[in-house]
Amino acid sequence: MAAVLACGDGAVLSHLSAAELWGIHRPVRRPSEVGRRGEVPDVHVTVPSTAGIRKRAGIVLHRSSALIARHCTRHDGIPVTTPTRTLADLRPLLSPARFSAALREAEFLRLRIDADFDADCARTDLEQAMLALCRRHRLPRPEVNVKVDRFEVDFLWREQQLVVEVDGWEAHRSRSAFEEDRARDARLAVLGYEVVRFTWRQVTHDGATVAKTIRALLRASVA
Repeated sequence: MAAVLACGDGAVLSHLSAAELWGIHRPVRRPSEVGRRGEVPDVHVTVPSTAGIRKRAGIVLHRSSALIARHCTRHDGIPVTTPTRTLADLRPLLSPARFSAALREAEFLRLRIDADFDADCARTDLEQAMLALCRRHRLPRPEVNVKVDRFEVDFLWREQQLVVEVDGWEAHRSRSAFEEDRARDARLAVLGYEVVRFTWRQVTHDGATVAKTIRALLRASVA
């Protein structure tokens, strides 16, 4: 509370500190920091301005001209960014896996998340890498982890009836998993969907080829 007050009118707890207050993320301490007495982590505070506030010891100051009233609230009497704004601030600071964990915790705690919040819905690092590839190569945004018939597919371009699955070896190295995937692909083909699969290596090391393939399939479906 003292850090927020020190930053003036309109200041709110934000980023990692807001996430800790909401209970959706705990900071990871380096081994050298564990057990230090009197160690106080820096506090993240956002102010609704782009200038005019000096840096202060122990405070990570974020200036934002886009901080508006609906992004702010109070929790335990402390001015803080809403859960939705907190998650948006967290995304660039955390790995995909840690961000997904924070999102799941927010949902478990039943915190209010705005309906239009884009959580990407990706559950794994490989799915996040695939979404990043789509953004980087300016592919149309797919639906993520959605149902088609009785199956949940990784990525769906619904209008073009294109399904993309990203396969990690750990999840698909058994005979039963291999056979189940083929039966699933056959069923989706019967329903009119084209299914293509990419591996971790393809997505992470040959993204240009993956993007070129998807773009060609999307164009072919409307030709």
